[in-house]
Amino acid sequence: MLEDGLVQVYTGYGKGKTTAAFGLALRAAGRGLRVKIVQFLKGPDLELGERMAVVNWHLPIQIEAVAGRAGRNALAPGSTQQTRTTIDAYLRQLLQEASGGLWDVLILDELAFCLAKGLADMGLVRQIISSKARHTELVITGRDAPAELLEMADLVTSMDNIKHPYDKGLKARQGIEY
Repeated sequence: MLEDGLVQVYTGYGKGKTTAAFGLALRAAGRGLRVKIVQFLKGPDLELGERMAVVNWHLPIQIEAVAGRAGRNALAPGSTQQTRTTIDAYLRQLLQEASGGLWDVLILDELAFCLAKGLADMGLVRQIISSKARHTELVITGRDAPAELLEMADLVTSMDNIKHPYDKGLKARQGIEY
């Protein structure tokens, strides 16, 4: 158990926010810390390599997917309100878990993006941050992290996109980007 858990934010338009968070999760689990990862907007039907590794290798990391309207783009017309309702309900559940000290490391993947797009309530996130157990390390990822979230964080890392194969038309590669 950590003595003092901090709040970390990984944001920016470059590659590596989720990858960095999963690296931290592996490090923490390797040291015997209790780890939970929640992936917002990345539905349970997506075959993501990082999620598959956790499950297939029986790593001591709890991982959940909160997608909103299944099978639909969360930002498509008609989906936004339902997605927001789903995410906010889940954040209320996380508020109880975070304040109860269930987790040593709690990673909320893509939550910053959800906040930026109006799919999550900043008030609920503020409550999670302010009421989390003292020992819980909270990591929030996603591009366009709001200024208020950055101000509340103890550590902020911005992943900058300097050059990317997508710029040349290359598609995401299994095992590297997903």
